[in-house]
Amino acid sequence: MAPNDSAETTGTAAGGSGRRGRRAARYIVPVAVAGVAAATIGLVPALASSGDPELPEITAQELIEKIAASDTERFSGTVKISTDLGIPSMGGLAGSFLSDAGKSGRGGEDTSSADPQSKLTELVSGTHTLRVAADGPDKQRLSILDDASEYSLIHNGDQVWAYDSATNAVYHAEADGADKAPRGHDRAVPEGVPTTPKALAEQALQAADGTTSVTVDGTARVAGRDAYRLVLKPEQSGSTVGSITVAVDAKNGVPLKFTLQPSGGGKAVVDAGFTSVDFGKPAASSFTFTPPKGAKVTEADEAGKGHEKDARRAAGKAEGDLRAVEEAGAPKIIGKGWNSIAEFKAPGGAALPTEATKGVPAEAQQFLDALGDKVSGKFGSGTVFKTRLINALMTDDGRVYVGAVTKDALVAAANDAS
Repeated sequence: MAPNDSAETTGTAAGGSGRRGRRAARYIVPVAVAGVAAATIGLVPALASSGDPELPEITAQELIEKIAASDTERFSGTVKISTDLGIPSMGGLAGSFLSDAGKSGRGGEDTSSADPQSKLTELVSGTHTLRVAADGPDKQRLSILDDASEYSLIHNGDQVWAYDSATNAVYHAEADGADKAPRGHDRAVPEGVPTTPKALAEQALQAADGTTSVTVDGTARVAGRDAYRLVLKPEQSGSTVGSITVAVDAKNGVPLKFTLQPSGGGKAVVDAGFTSVDFGKPAASSFTFTPPKGAKVTEADEAGKGHEKDARRAAGKAEGDLRAVEEAGAPKIIGKGWNSIAEFKAPGGAALPTEATKGVPAEAQQFLDALGDKVSGKFGSGTVFKTRLINALMTDDGRVYVGAVTKDALVAAANDAS
């Protein structure tokens, strides 16, 4: 495997000074993998291919244990993240949606464009270059680099700062009280935001079970470092996941690159990894921040007030929706492992009631239509909404089937449940 020219990333982090520290750190320095229960582990060590680094033989079980034992909490470097779910282009919708996310909602009050709750969600699609640095659970920095601007999120002790150079906007949150919860928002950053390869690797390993083949497939050079290639493959047919490859640093056990290939072929759904990395102590200046002159500073509790009106307005509707969900009951899980499908009833008893589509912009309706395929079977008829990874069948009588499985697997599950 050639050096990582197009590595990409995502991540979470452990611990910290109180709950706020834990939440902010979670996005930079991931906790160790607990292990892979009941997985089909390859016990035969793999050898390096010609041109790849010559490393001591290691089994998949030993490599997983190496990841779990890794306690590296200091590093700095550059990463790339590329996500391609195969969702049709939304044209101008995406831009307007993301800009609206910087407002409180229907009420229209502006909050900071630097608010991590809206800004970091941009990482879940497209290709992005990041600079990252961490010095233990209390100091992390993440910067998203664009052609003409930069967005930075800095966590230092009980302070969290975010700065958007494009708008000269600053967001600030600080601990309040013994539990160190950030004021104004439930959490400093949204969950599921990619920042380092380790969290992706952890999630994949924790999902592995008796339906997964786990092997070592040779070695590689990633960001100038020697690495082993750990490969996870679903043993069942019908999953949209073809394989997951994790390049693991041969010296310290840190995942350096994560690649999820779809079963349907083509480019990776997720390709995340370091292009350069240094495991030394980052400069202290990496975690300091002073708002630039003229910048508009929004405090977290200030931003939170902008959402209160919308929260009250939505409370009545949310209460009704909650009752509908409770009446529908918990989702039923069909199948196991990578072929697990969640079955539940849509609130209101219809998958796409007419009222739900009233007033939908033409572009949005075209987007929904592009995602959906009409299907029928013993269950009746419905629509499969598809991406390259997660698909959902919504039947006309209000049942929903969701999973990382193919359209045919969803239809078969609906037929079996009829």
